[in-house]
Amino acid sequence: MKLTKLLTSAAMAMGLATAAMAEDPTKVGFVYVGPVGDGGWTYEHDKGRLAVEAEFGDKVETVYVENVAEGPDAERVITQMALQGADLIFTTSFGYMDPTINVAQKFPNVKFEHATGYKRSDNVSTYSARFYEGRAVQGTIAGHMTKSNVIGYIGSYPIPEVIRGINSAYIHAKKVNPDVQFKIVWAFTWFDPAKEADAAKVLIEQGADVILQHTDSTAPQAAAQAAGNVVTFGQASDMSEYAPFPRVSSIIDDWSHYYIARTQAVMDGTWETTDTWHGIGAGMVGIGEISDAVPEDAKLAAIAVKATLADGVYHAFTGPLNKQDGTPWLAEGETADDGTLAGMNFYVEGIEGDIPQ
Repeated sequence: MKLTKLLTSAAMAMGLATAAMAEDPTKVGFVYVGPVGDGGWTYEHDKGRLAVEAEFGDKVETVYVENVAEGPDAERVITQMALQGADLIFTTSFGYMDPTINVAQKFPNVKFEHATGYKRSDNVSTYSARFYEGRAVQGTIAGHMTKSNVIGYIGSYPIPEVIRGINSAYIHAKKVNPDVQFKIVWAFTWFDPAKEADAAKVLIEQGADVILQHTDSTAPQAAAQAAGNVVTFGQASDMSEYAPFPRVSSIIDDWSHYYIARTQAVMDGTWETTDTWHGIGAGMVGIGEISDAVPEDAKLAAIAVKATLADGVYHAFTGPLNKQDGTPWLAEGETADDGTLAGMNFYVEGIEGDIPQ
């Protein structure tokens, strides 16, 4: 009888332990290049993390590390997350690509998702958004609103993602205003408010009365506000605290649906390596409210561009287009293929200056 009771107790204990193990939350990690309060890129990724928590409750545990420099420090942080039991890790900056691949090789049972990169493996997926579609909308507004015909652009790093954005904004500004010219300042940072503010001031001194940015802080907005009569656009997040002027619209990165879906896939055991590149139509790229500071004709033109991009009727890179040196690129009606866009390393005709190496 005692032996039977002991065996029954042991079986119950094992059952409880098994149930507890089955209920262990899925651990999801996020590695951020900037602070969660940057008001832009990292802020929006962290909104995605919070959406995962809201969706799954105690079925998930999320962790994050902010202000992680691209390079060796990133590899250390990603490794530490894997060692601490993360089931899924999102690495949210282009410069995390090789560190992500390196760590993934050491932890084949962990799933990794790398933002804006192109290297994949059995346990590494890639994802990005077609930000260049949002730039087409911004360029349309910018071309209408500039009075000096000088549009400034703050670039972060000269990688294809940023070059695509510059080209798309220029093409669409030029369509509505043939006299526009672009001046580009490379900040060589994703997030550095001081450098971003300085870049904005340089562009304003060069005559720009519209400024676009591919950097993450609101410093250019503040610089434009101080200068007066300089138009800006929110980057990655709405930056609506500067609306209705100088911020007249924005590109909003919405990662929430993707993060929820990929976490669900890990929970279900259906996760597979893939490459995701969605735009306005899928909701990964949002266009912030166009303020009343924008003239009605410009607003209607921008809304029309957004609608045709969203339903696939129009492609942001549609010929005829030449490369900067005059070499033919796209013939009349021809559209750019994703391979060319993914590796874009040239300006289109009309943009002055060289791309830094």
